[in-house]
Amino acid sequence: MVSLSNHEGDGASSSDRLRMRGIAEVRGEGTMDNLSSLKEELTRAAAAAADLAALEEVRIGALGKKGRITALMKELGTLSPEQRKAQGAALNVLKDEVAAAIEARKEALAGAALDAKLMEERIDVTLPARPESVGRIHPISQTVDEVVAIFGEMGFTVAEGPDIETDWNNFTALNIPPEHPARQEHDTFYLPGEVDGQRMVLRTHTSPVQIRTMLKAKPPIRIICPGRTFRCDYDATHSPMFHQVEGLVIDETTHMGHLKGCLIEFCRAYFGVDDLPVRFRPSYFPFTEPSAEVDIGCERSPAGLKIGHGSDWLEILGCGMVNPKVLENCGIDPARYQGFAFGMGLERISMLKYGIPDLRTYFESDLRWLRHYGFASLDMPSLVGGSYS
Repeated sequence: MVSLSNHEGDGASSSDRLRMRGIAEVRGEGTMDNLSSLKEELTRAAAAAADLAALEEVRIGALGKKGRITALMKELGTLSPEQRKAQGAALNVLKDEVAAAIEARKEALAGAALDAKLMEERIDVTLPARPESVGRIHPISQTVDEVVAIFGEMGFTVAEGPDIETDWNNFTALNIPPEHPARQEHDTFYLPGEVDGQRMVLRTHTSPVQIRTMLKAKPPIRIICPGRTFRCDYDATHSPMFHQVEGLVIDETTHMGHLKGCLIEFCRAYFGVDDLPVRFRPSYFPFTEPSAEVDIGCERSPAGLKIGHGSDWLEILGCGMVNPKVLENCGIDPARYQGFAFGMGLERISMLKYGIPDLRTYFESDLRWLRHYGFASLDMPSLVGGSYS
């Protein structure tokens, strides 16, 4: 290979020196042997680069606009067609191999830099957390655990389903007629398009999980279905996305007395009042018959709302015996089987139990709010130990 000119001394940068070598090669050293030597030199330079900045200099000196390989490519026009074809192919191979060597070295340097950064920023997880950094469990997560613990003691198991449901699972199978207000666009989030001829919706309740369970499982059935639900509503007591828990019992002997006993025990266990007054008022739901709304005793005063014995009542959930039409829709013989269902809003009962005044704060991701209303990680709810704020 030709020697470098005198101005390629100690004061020249690596990229400058590489460019000047390219000029010399263009002047008469573009042979296959020289290309092989050039490849060895450039790959050696890439492997020797100590950091990404040095590697970038190697790349510019080799593949930049004035790089050595680029300069050789520009000189192809001065060659005969046969020479141009052979030399062009050789230069393309050289270019790809040098680029691959540079990229491999870049990945190695980047990995080493990341390892060094991780070592520098590593955290000893065996050390106790700083008091100001201790996380808190969200009241909804805590409420779900409390509800599951209570109904779990009664023999219920947890069932889950998708947030996006078919119109049939969400409405039709539940005996909700086409003209029902809940099926209107102003109340329900419908998704564009159809699947198998059915409109898709963001489920407005967790009742579709009951439908899915009855379609797949044979009675007896005893499940609760906690999860997110969606409706077009937003104010201090309503949110477009909120959480519900619904329950379903199907067997040959269950009756209204079992429903009342189950919900009375739940209300007293959840609110921690052994003799909490509970009453059932006749109501109407398309999917249950007879239907009822459940109220608990309370006392309203300027100081706030107190749950327990008092002069007033507060509605917290709806329930009823499963409508025979719903059983038929799910392939269950209503002449043999019957059961009950219930549903309640988790934010609502959480607000009542823990004195949270505004539903919207549940979804604002305010750490100050979470530190105030949240729960310690070891506050695991149970009927034995209860839960503590």
